[in-house]
Amino acid sequence: MLKKYKSGPFYRFLSFLFFLSFMTECSKETQTVLVNFETDHFKTSISEKGYLLSFKAADSNTEYQLKDSLNPIMSLRIENEYLKPKQAKYNDNILTLDFGNAIKAELLVSQNPSYLSLELLSLSNVNFETLDLVLWGPYTNKINGVIGETLGVVRDSTFAMGIQSLNIKTLGGYPWNESDRMPAFDIFDQEDPTDLHPENVTPVLYRVEAAKPVPGGSSLQAYTRNRMQNRLISDFNHEKILAPPYDDGGVIGSKIALFGVPVDKVLKTIGTIEVEEGLPHPMIDGEWVKTKSGVNASYMIMSFTESDFDKALNITSQAGLNYLYYYGKTFESWGHFELDKKYFPKGYATIRSYVEKAKEKGIRLGTHTLSNFISPNDPYVTPIPDKRLAKVGSSVLTQSIDNTQNEILIESPDFFNQMKNNTLKTVRIEEELIRYGSVSLEAPWKLLDCQRGAFNTKPKKHEKGVEISKLLDHTYKVFLTDADLTIEMSKNIANLYNQTGLSQISFDGLEGNRSTGLGTYGESLMPYVWFNNLNPEIRKHLIIDASRTTHFFWHIFTRMNWGEPWYAGFRESQTAYRLKNQNYFQRNYMPGMLGWFKMTSETSLEDIEWLLARSAGFDAGFAFVTGFKEVAENGNSKTVLNKIADWEKLRLGGAFSKEQKQLMQNTEKEFSIRKKEKNQWDFYQMYSGKFIHDKKIRQPGEPVFSTFKVDNIGDQQALQFIISPVETSIGNIKIEIDQYKEVSIPIQINVGQILKYDGDSHAILYNKNWQEVSRISVSKEILTVSKGTHTLNFSCTFNSDSETPKVKVEIRFKGKPEQLSLAN
Repeated sequence: MLKKYKSGPFYRFLSFLFFLSFMTECSKETQTVLVNFETDHFKTSISEKGYLLSFKAADSNTEYQLKDSLNPIMSLRIENEYLKPKQAKYNDNILTLDFGNAIKAELLVSQNPSYLSLELLSLSNVNFETLDLVLWGPYTNKINGVIGETLGVVRDSTFAMGIQSLNIKTLGGYPWNESDRMPAFDIFDQEDPTDLHPENVTPVLYRVEAAKPVPGGSSLQAYTRNRMQNRLISDFNHEKILAPPYDDGGVIGSKIALFGVPVDKVLKTIGTIEVEEGLPHPMIDGEWVKTKSGVNASYMIMSFTESDFDKALNITSQAGLNYLYYYGKTFESWGHFELDKKYFPKGYATIRSYVEKAKEKGIRLGTHTLSNFISPNDPYVTPIPDKRLAKVGSSVLTQSIDNTQNEILIESPDFFNQMKNNTLKTVRIEEELIRYGSVSLEAPWKLLDCQRGAFNTKPKKHEKGVEISKLLDHTYKVFLTDADLTIEMSKNIANLYNQTGLSQISFDGLEGNRSTGLGTYGESLMPYVWFNNLNPEIRKHLIIDASRTTHFFWHIFTRMNWGEPWYAGFRESQTAYRLKNQNYFQRNYMPGMLGWFKMTSETSLEDIEWLLARSAGFDAGFAFVTGFKEVAENGNSKTVLNKIADWEKLRLGGAFSKEQKQLMQNTEKEFSIRKKEKNQWDFYQMYSGKFIHDKKIRQPGEPVFSTFKVDNIGDQQALQFIISPVETSIGNIKIEIDQYKEVSIPIQINVGQILKYDGDSHAILYNKNWQEVSRISVSKEILTVSKGTHTLNFSCTFNSDSETPKVKVEIRFKGKPEQLSLAN
């Protein structure tokens, strides 16, 4: 049986009307209490009709349920229509909900000291072929202070309410999409919190799931889908994908926890739930990862081989970092994860030797995966393709073909003519892969311009009536997995970690696991299976990074660390997204991370301290990406590594005050530290004024300087400057201060060179890699100015006839020093 669900704006509107109907269908006054429950910190009651009537803080007796709202404990969706309970009975911890027409559900209600759990034990008189899903809630409440949309915790200044899915098939969220792909955008950026399908929004790597804002407060929700039949869904930019059946026991066993606690007890309560309910509960050195300090430590990312591994360890140590993450060609192919023999000649033994050597220096190693991406050279693809490669859908041959035919007749074009995400254009017929150019525009339907025996499979004859399947792929030019193959690949990655002792992983590309047809469930499935197949020794100290999160995955990962360095300058690449993430992390009890930053041979010390100040301000670690060539060529490398070590030590040691952190969250402000003695540093706010002086055409005798206003925010000091020409070399540099003091700098600066003055007796000319070219004496006395605003006139000679040459001028002052210290 194939289930095809209604979709589009009209159906979404109907779904939203159902959501609102909880609050408007009837009055609370028409219901009476059936049973009361009380934990250490909250009290709740269920009505004789099966609705949540109250949710109170036990200590203050404050009612948090939204006024006049009606919240069914559980609803059923059958053939797109929601059934809400009509009557309820309670006896010996069993809550029986009667939905009419003899349909009944039995729930086990367990009252624990800090939470209430509800589990679906049975459904009677239900046709499971027509049952879509069971829905917990939504449970609406008055709290709208901080809404943790992924974790499912909402809180005001004193009290928090939360929902937790207690197994992987119970999805935190509401079935806004039939693909079980949760809406991926920042819901707090829009005015209407009820619209889960807004137009023209920027997608993010986190989703609206177990909690969301509603008018007057927030809601908590979860559901479990019945996956017994084929379903037709939309995902991966395809309007039609066949989601196959998945045997996970169905909706029976769907289970949630509800809790209400003082805000300062949220994490402790969730930790208790994890332990009591058998959820993943990762530890680091004997402490739960969610409360362990230092899990947002920064780390080094480098590629290395046996010959330069010691050098990579030394660079990591100089930067004061304890994690080194390999980022290079790790595997021969994605899928089986056989190690690349060039970089790992002895396979697992090579990595194991790295791990052991690194531990001697207090450094742990990790690596990067692209989750369920399968490269076309992997044994899952060639020479015999695995039947578990994910499919968009299938048809049948309407005519037999020989082993050379390049036009293939098929019964239906539906799954084959979707070209928005069809990177590899590959179909599977039995043990042969075939690539095609296009699909005929009318019947008889044909795949045209077929390339037989693709990816080193063998061209063969195929009979009429044989199944032909369109394989699902990804823009990285890889294939994807069904649920069974996802599970197998998860075990492959677990085996790598068990055999080598690696203790950090980054699950990149988890969205690929939606190829299972399970949506968000599929994204959690891979790391869940991986984690459950790790040796106990590996689990003792494990950092799990991810590029995206889900409600259930929260229990497994250590942190989300995304923000990539490839798209713009050091300070500009995805900056807004990185900062937006920090608010998301705080809402969802996740450690702060700023993403990846790449140091090249040209990266300046000022850029590095800009990053380090943001890291300290948000208390967020980062990944530092570099290579041996970049470190060798950048003349600032030693200072850069020392700065990282000092800033990171101060951040993790709690040396910065709340006020200092607040200042450093402003990306327009700059800061610096200077070590004075052991465990003592001076901390400065820096004034940085960035200006452009361009070539000016004036009448004879008219000045051609540019005038800038600068602010000395500290005490009397020499102004610092950084001068770098654009397009052409410059010379005859003059800086006039306050219309009476002038400094002439008789030096030529070529394009790509930088002249930098730090306030002493010499300015230094650097090449583009910050390697010293020469020094020139300057007058510190003339450049010294008092506190306050000053006027600068800047001029130079451009050594070109071009009419558009420019020179970048940055003026810097440091503020009054503030002392930072760490305990011995």
